[in-house]
Amino acid sequence: MAENELSGTGALITGATKGIGRETAHVLARLGAHVVLSGRDEQQGKQIVEDIRAQGGRADFVPATLRDERSARALGRSATEILGKVDVLVNSAGIYPFAPTAEMTQQDFHDVYAVNVLAPFFLVAELAPGMAERGQGSIVNVTTMVAEYGHAGYSLYGSSKAAVALLTKSWAAEFGPSGVRVNAVSPGPTQTEGTAPMGDALVALASTLPAGRPAAPLEIAEAIAFLASPRASFIHGTTLHVDGGRWAI
Repeated sequence: MAENELSGTGALITGATKGIGRETAHVLARLGAHVVLSGRDEQQGKQIVEDIRAQGGRADFVPATLRDERSARALGRSATEILGKVDVLVNSAGIYPFAPTAEMTQQDFHDVYAVNVLAPFFLVAELAPGMAERGQGSIVNVTTMVAEYGHAGYSLYGSSKAAVALLTKSWAAEFGPSGVRVNAVSPGPTQTEGTAPMGDALVALASTLPAGRPAAPLEIAEAIAFLASPRASFIHGTTLHVDGGRWAI
């Protein structure tokens, strides 16, 4: 991508204190966007902001739990106040428990759907109308390869991200005519702090793919940046599978 390709744009990235979200913030900042990072770890968020600024980028941090409509809309408003306008929204925040269905509790269910589905829904509700009024904007949702096929232990996580995949199409149909592009990136096994507890299971899963290895967070972030950029100007409502070839087998 060209340097400063996103110059003059404002981007909000959720789940930006770790893994894919953190790398996405760095990539978008390198492309010239003024980025607002959001996450629960304020100390880590501020450190990432300092790192981006030290490299000549523009960044701010807004802490958010993203557990209900109020927190999601408040984050959207805070980002708008800082940036002036939000041109790019990356819904990267997510929680992904790995356990049998019978071991999940009602609280687990509510927690997963609150962060993975409710928060993106109301962030889009808060920010997409403004994008539509301006006639441009890009929303990128982060899903997962297990949203599209059955995998033992991922019933709760996979189903929540399947909802996001459908929302991506619905929002593309709703906001696309007004110039707002809505797409998704579906990562395969990726080595992040969040997936570290999976240990050898992550490597074993990745070994079954044509790529034969887990992804680095930067590899997913580059795909997100592409969809957020003008280079993807004719891409609406699609899911880009960055999964090491899962769709080939």
